[in-house]
Amino acid sequence: MGSRQVSTSWQGKNVTVAGMGVSGIPAARVLAGLGARVTVVNDGDDERSRAQAAELEAEGVTVRLGDGDTLPEGTELVVTTPGWQPGKPLFAAAAEAGVEVWGDVELAWRLRGPDAAPWLAVTGTNGKTTTVRMLAAILEAAGLRTAAVGNIGVSLLDAVLGEEEYDVLAVELSSYQLHWAPSVRAHSAAVLNLAPDHLDWHGSMGAYAADKGRVYEGNQVACVYNVADKATEDLVRGADVEEGCRAIGFTLGTPGPSQVGVVDDILVDRAFVENRQKQAQELAQVSDVNPPAPHNIANALAAAALARAFGVPATAVRDGLRAFRSDPHRIELVEEIEGVRYVDDSKATNTHAAEASLAAYDPIVWIAGGLAKGATFDELVATAAKRLRGVVLMGADRALIREALARHAPEVPVVDLDRTDTGAMSAAVGEAAALARPGDTVLLAPACASMDMFVNYNKRGEAFADAVRALAAERA
Repeated sequence: MGSRQVSTSWQGKNVTVAGMGVSGIPAARVLAGLGARVTVVNDGDDERSRAQAAELEAEGVTVRLGDGDTLPEGTELVVTTPGWQPGKPLFAAAAEAGVEVWGDVELAWRLRGPDAAPWLAVTGTNGKTTTVRMLAAILEAAGLRTAAVGNIGVSLLDAVLGEEEYDVLAVELSSYQLHWAPSVRAHSAAVLNLAPDHLDWHGSMGAYAADKGRVYEGNQVACVYNVADKATEDLVRGADVEEGCRAIGFTLGTPGPSQVGVVDDILVDRAFVENRQKQAQELAQVSDVNPPAPHNIANALAAAALARAFGVPATAVRDGLRAFRSDPHRIELVEEIEGVRYVDDSKATNTHAAEASLAAYDPIVWIAGGLAKGATFDELVATAAKRLRGVVLMGADRALIREALARHAPEVPVVDLDRTDTGAMSAAVGEAAALARPGDTVLLAPACASMDMFVNYNKRGEAFADAVRALAAERA
């Protein structure tokens, strides 16, 4: 662990780790390495779980498969993976026994050394990963030692306990992680947006928003919020922050004092300048943001605000945004074929993300559908109706979108694909190509989860890209 000192109070402590996911196994190993007596409990008891259990048991960890509900006797602390819902019987038993429950993020926070790097934290329904990676690129452009951590890149435990020293960390935090992270205190933080998502996990929109709002607790310099999303500003108002911490808004319009925004295709700062009543600092051109879709510009402004809160110069914002490249399946141009652009935004797994994606193009042939996760589509369709050349629907809950289209865009042609085989995406691309005209964009922005037909949104995006490239070869 290099020069970092960790408390020895873990020696002999009975810790139960709930779940063997991507965060549960590293947490168990770290705790065992600190001298804790670790028991991992897991609902599943399949072949993969048994193989993972054998590896952990070889390292001195006790593993209990097939029973994630019962609290092991003598447990002094529970460390949970983010996906475990708060209503699980294990957590009720912990509460009754007076045992604290931490997530992996809380564990990482508690294990930080006295000279640990401060955190710049990002949450929101959509755009977290892109914003955090933009932020890391900006911090790197300023010459700072940093990493994108949390849900992406380096794991938080590795970042906190590893040999590498950081000046600052760009941290992505989900609502799940924040729920189980009561003592995390960021240098500055942003909530990008709030829309209904994961309500089955949180139980209500209010509980979901409250967990997102935890990211602002104890902020030292800036609470960054979305001017266009009043709910994010409300969370700032309700936060208990350090004295002198400021509310900083980001907007796609002209910024007021203590805001960052856009003027004449220039990203400008009226928050971190000497005279914010009268002055603005140019940060970058809109063309420096790739791609310059409206929601991506908003992500860039949020990243810039956090970086500026940390004292980064304006030139680093520009250089970092120019160097940044988005991850696959996020408004990614696959090909242009006969004047029609084919764009992969498979990551648009909910209506809020799809709305942002649809706002970036006009006219559109929209490929949509999948698992709705309880979502409704009337507002999305009504907002996008004027942009739609046609729609191709696929997936288990496509009827919900078809019905919304009938109500709000009855004149738009709709192709309903009643198939779930491996050739379905190729058929969808073929139908979309037949509807499209030169100048149009064929946009995969499903507004739904992928698991009805694909392992994940990545595989769905890959299937789309493969089908588009096959179409390009056919027409070459």
